[in-house]
Amino acid sequence: MNKEYNVELQKLYLEMLVSNPEAFVRVQNIFNPQNFDRSLRPIATFVLNYVDEYKALPEVKQINSKTGSKLEDIVVDQLEEHSNWLLDEFEQFSRHKELERAILDSADLLENGDYGLVEAKIKEAVQVGLTKDMGTDYWDNPRERLMNLKTSNGQVSTGWEMFDRKLFGGFNRGELQIFAGGSGSGKSLFMQNLAVNWVLAGLNVLYFTLELSEELTAMRIDSMISNISTKEIFKDLDTVEMKIKLVSKKAGELQIKYMPAQSNINDFRSYIKELNVQKGMKADVVLVDYLDLCMPISTKVAPSDLYVKDKYVAEELRNLSKELDVVFVTASQLNRSAVDEIEFDHSHIAGGISKINTADNVIGIFTSRAMRERGRYQVQFMKTRSSSGVGSKVDLEFDISSLRIRDLGEDAQQEEDTSYTATQSQSTNIFDRINRSATVQPNEDTPKVTAEASGSKIRSLLRNMNTPDEI
Repeated sequence: MNKEYNVELQKLYLEMLVSNPEAFVRVQNIFNPQNFDRSLRPIATFVLNYVDEYKALPEVKQINSKTGSKLEDIVVDQLEEHSNWLLDEFEQFSRHKELERAILDSADLLENGDYGLVEAKIKEAVQVGLTKDMGTDYWDNPRERLMNLKTSNGQVSTGWEMFDRKLFGGFNRGELQIFAGGSGSGKSLFMQNLAVNWVLAGLNVLYFTLELSEELTAMRIDSMISNISTKEIFKDLDTVEMKIKLVSKKAGELQIKYMPAQSNINDFRSYIKELNVQKGMKADVVLVDYLDLCMPISTKVAPSDLYVKDKYVAEELRNLSKELDVVFVTASQLNRSAVDEIEFDHSHIAGGISKINTADNVIGIFTSRAMRERGRYQVQFMKTRSSSGVGSKVDLEFDISSLRIRDLGEDAQQEEDTSYTATQSQSTNIFDRINRSATVQPNEDTPKVTAEASGSKIRSLLRNMNTPDEI
């Protein structure tokens, strides 16, 4: 429908608003004098300034005398039954005018190639509106409120029971999950295993890879699903094909898409829409491998400025997760300071804390060569927004042949924890005994070795031991 906001209609909006304080309060956050016709802007500006200064609406006579206008005073009783019409009309008027000005202001930005700023202006304009959702009345029907939380928050199990316990059930839709690990720690393997867990549970999964090729990613998943080593896949293609086809009959859809490094959420959003149009697939889960290779669209940032770049990328990915109402998982690199550490904290995240502030869950991946040989991975919960799992650790079983990461089970988990504690205690006792015995006074011919230097060497020796403490 063609909507024409002529001067008379805009004048009517002003007359009804200044005569109805309750309606004006509700539209005050979108009341912009620049949206009105030039002849009416002085009136709108006077009204807004008067309200800001005196916390009350001016009388119509005041407005007319100060601005030289000829507004009519409308009886309040006649306004009540038309209040909803006024609110709907003024909301639409404000949105359309903001959009009109955003488009006109974007001409120069388009010439300069500032597409991110153009999109931000347009997005801000179309989001202009009145607050209709009044939130949650805490005292009203607690049972219904709790049941809604239980059934509608979109919580999805990861497929690892011990992992889920730390998150009070799994990941939530509309949130951003980040797996953090050093180079070669298995970030992609974790994300691919999660993709397999979810697709086998009947969910539709979309996997974006910005590093590995689609073919290599798919071959790894072939191994996970068929339980055949990647080294043996080409030796028995018939068996692999048969197993995958059998599994596909009961599984959800799995789409793998390679995107070049420095892709942004507009690239992801565009592909997701096209996938829905061409294949009718609506994703339940989106995985992006990985965050550090993405670029923001909301602002121009130098790729070297990791703190700012990752802040905007994380915020945009989380917004996309909300927009699509999906479980959203990505990964991030740990910095060099994390290489020799067995306990991760926020300082070990590459690019700084900006992405951690945005993410809902941040999980560190810890491993070592000895650990992989024993078939173990450990995850450390660095941040959990909806649970009390921060600081917790969970050991997972790793099949080096099929690349499958599985739940270790409660009994095995307890054995790992007991072994870890015993080794920690043993290492401490050894260290203490060495310290106590290091009291020999050097003679003149003996080089002096300080306690600090001796302790440093011992710590280095203990750190290089292949113990459960390390892995």
